[in-house]
Formats: sequence, C-alpha cells, structure tokens
Amino acid sequence: MTPPDAGPSPLELFAWLSPAFPVGAFAYSHGLESAVDAGLVHDAATLEGWLGDLLGHGSARQDGVLAAEAWRLAAAPRPRHDLLGDLSDLALALAPGRERRLETGGTGRAFAEAIRASWPGAACPGLPAEGDVAYPVAFGAAAGTAGLALVPSLEALALAFVGNLVSAAVRLGPIGQTDGQRVTAALLPRARALGGWAAGSTLDDLGGCALRSDIAALQHETLYSRLFRS
Repeated sequence: MTPPDAGPSPLELFAWLSPAFPVGAFAYSHGLESAVDAGLVHDAATLEGWLGDLLGHGSARQDGVLAAEAWRLAAAPRPRHDLLGDLSDLALALAPGRERRLETGGTGRAFAEAIRASWPGAACPGLPAEGDVAYPVAFGAAAGTAGLALVPSLEALALAFVGNLVSAAVRLGPIGQTDGQRVTAALLPRARALGGWAAGSTLDDLGGCALRSDIAALQHETLYSRLFRS
C-alpha cells in the first residue's frame, strides 16, 4: 500500500546529481586547481574551509538562490516558463570569468539535454532549446517541473557541489579518499542549512564575497599545466 503522505520520490535527485549523469562535471574544478597549485588548499582542513566559504558566501550560495527561483517559476500553479530564459541569462552574466561561465553554461546545457532525452516528466518547456543554460536554473526547473520538494532539492544540489569538488581535490592530490569523505561529512550540515535558507530566498539575495575563489578561477585561465577545464 502507498502511504497517504507519499509524494514524488526524491530518488530522481540521486540520479540527476550522480557522477553518472552526463553533464561532464568531472572535468571542472571551479578554480580549485589554481588554489591547490598556489598552496591555498593543501590538506583536509584548508579544503573544508575553502568549500565552506563557497557554501556560505560564494558560488554555491548563489546557485541555491538561482535554483530556488527556477523551481518556483516551473512549479507555480501557472508556471512562468517565459521567465526562465531571462533567469538563465542573468545567471550566466553573473559568472565572474570565462571558465566559470563555461562551467555553468556547459553543464547546464548538458543537464537540460539529458533531462529532455531521458526524463520527459521533468523536461521544462521554458528552458532554451539551444545555447548555454545556467546549471542551477536547469536543475531547479527540472525539479519544479517534476514536482520534487524544494528544500530537499536544494540540499541535494549543495551537497553535490561539495562532492564534485571533493572528488576534484582527491584527483589533484592534496587529500586522499578517506579525508575526502571526512570533509564531505563535515560540510553536510552546512549544505543542509544552505538548502533551507535558499528555499526562502529571492533574487534580491543574489551576490557573494568569496573573492579568493573567484580570483583562483580567473588565474586558472592561464595556469601552465592543467587537469581541469576550470
């Protein structure tokens, strides 16, 4: 029997935010490669601090605001699909450098294409069919279209952000897999807090001050030897 309070399964989130979902997130370090090269991130403690600042003050926080707005536009009783393109354009314009724009636009476009091809119940007609789409906008629109709850969706997005960069750090070498899991576990409460806060945010809350991360992303463009695209 189906429990009376059962809603859409959050298992979609596990699939969409899995490393197996074909968005190419493994190719991006979000400027972390530059931070490792400069010695700013060199162990588990400095990685935790770096990612924690992104959750609290930087790009992960901003992604939460954008994803929440996209969810509301797609999940409204009368969806405002016509505004999703403008929201994506705003998100792309806020990227603080070429590689950050490439990262969010490329992964967002791939996410939207994979949803349209494989998850028709989550395909949002308001997303641009061609060109780049900001990743948090594509994700939020899919979650809203599929009827997934807002807070768990935002929590999962924040934790996936952490997981992807922890994976990048392991591949770059300053930490091993066990330390990577310790960092992820330590940041889980902050990811959960970000999801809850972002659910009540508006576009007026956009903005960040994780300037060291933004500078690292810019410096990555001229890094001599690179494993990642950002």
